[in-house]
Amino acid sequence: MNILITGGAGYIGSHVVKLLLENTDSDVTVIDNLVTGFESTIDELKKIRDFDFIKADLSNWNEIEGIFKARKFEAIIHFAASLIVPESVENPLKYYLNNTANTANLVKLANDYGVKKFVFSSTAATYGEPDISEIGNGIKEDFPTNPINPYGQSKLFSEKIIQDTAKANPEFKYVIFRYFNVAGAAPDLSIGQKTKNATHLIKVASECACGKRDGMYIFGTDYPTPDGTCIRDYIHVMDLADAHIKALEYLENNESDIFNVGYGKGASVKEVIDTVKKVSGVDFKVQDAPRRAGDPAMLISNCDKIKQKMNWTPKYDDLEFICKTAYEWEKKI
Repeated sequence: MNILITGGAGYIGSHVVKLLLENTDSDVTVIDNLVTGFESTIDELKKIRDFDFIKADLSNWNEIEGIFKARKFEAIIHFAASLIVPESVENPLKYYLNNTANTANLVKLANDYGVKKFVFSSTAATYGEPDISEIGNGIKEDFPTNPINPYGQSKLFSEKIIQDTAKANPEFKYVIFRYFNVAGAAPDLSIGQKTKNATHLIKVASECACGKRDGMYIFGTDYPTPDGTCIRDYIHVMDLADAHIKALEYLENNESDIFNVGYGKGASVKEVIDTVKKVSGVDFKVQDAPRRAGDPAMLISNCDKIKQKMNWTPKYDDLEFICKTAYEWEKKI
């Protein structure tokens, strides 16, 4: 299969590229503007086998169309996006342009050039702030979508564009993945999260454990949760990457659909910090701080649907393992 991956030099995209290169004979083309991705990650991935990398920005619609004209893609896995929730509150237009408008153009090109499979990187932020009393066994895909920040809204708009296009063109099929909190690094430590000025909790805590930061903050200790801190569903990046490979197989014989990807259980901010301290053996400084804008109290997935329909079975469902690979990777870079 000839596959286009947008954002393949970034954190999650690079792990999907790794699995594709190791486990399939697919032709892979990566487009990345290297704003948050890294050329060194591409170099590392090319040690597995060679593939085409094009430095380009999805906002340059003419250039992107030229790439489609030159290559006959059969599938697209679309990661490229801005994803910092507080930044989206401060600069919403950046998110609607980079996430929604560029996705709309990518979907248009997919339709214009006969690409029939589209796998989209969405987010649990599309659910907004679910009522904790109703979460029960986790947030299901049919929960109401009501984003509380422009990041979530920009992704939800993108979902609608993809869905409406598929209704109009039955040949065009999609899988939309709503991610929960992604963390960790490849177990062989060949690639991992390099994000500069990271905001992801496990990444930040790992930087503290490695002495790259003097300490960290807990943003909000008065949430309606057992220890007062936000609860999230953390998934290892390689399990998430595996879901994308399964999505391409799934679309061969199945209809378009939306899937949550998580483990169906949550850990609080304090629990995560304690786990990073445990695996690293470092008792770094942690201070309490006010809540951040746009942070829901609890986001836990119900991932029964992906397990049943795609036969997806996570391999790394262990918070200590997730934190350990994140910490070991942080020590390495």
